[in-house]
Amino acid sequence: MRPGVRLGVDLGSVRIGVAAGDPSGFLASPVETVRRGAGDLDRLAALVEERAAMEVLVGLPRSLSGGDGPAAALARAWAGELAARLVPVPVRLVDERLSTVAAARDLRAAGVPGRKARGVVDQAAAVVFLQAALDAERASGAPAGEAVTPARP
Repeated sequence: MRPGVRLGVDLGSVRIGVAAGDPSGFLASPVETVRRGAGDLDRLAALVEERAAMEVLVGLPRSLSGGDGPAAALARAWAGELAARLVPVPVRLVDERLSTVAAARDLRAAGVPGRKARGVVDQAAAVVFLQAALDAERASGAPAGEAVTPARP
């Protein structure tokens, strides 16, 4: 397991959920929800710097069959922009199928009301797929997901 903090980023159309792993790569925790749009890349860059993150994992919303649909194409393009903004910190895409569904279920089970859950479900989804990525790397010794090539300006 490579030591260092990783950020998990769950890209939504309105909000971006952010989670962080501890430096040992053992546990993912929620960080914050960033409003999507102007300034979102700058805020994520600030979080990378504040937490001295060695890597950022962006959720890739694949279809249940494992293919890429329109949402995955948007996530890939946005991840390329993020990677360009964060150079030299690497960005990787990680399968996040059903992470939002699992996060919403867990929040309901914890008694978080629907209206309040909307503000944190993106963070919880980022925790779900970041934890899965950390567990996969710990088990295999290889980084989870696929490397993102920074977009050209």
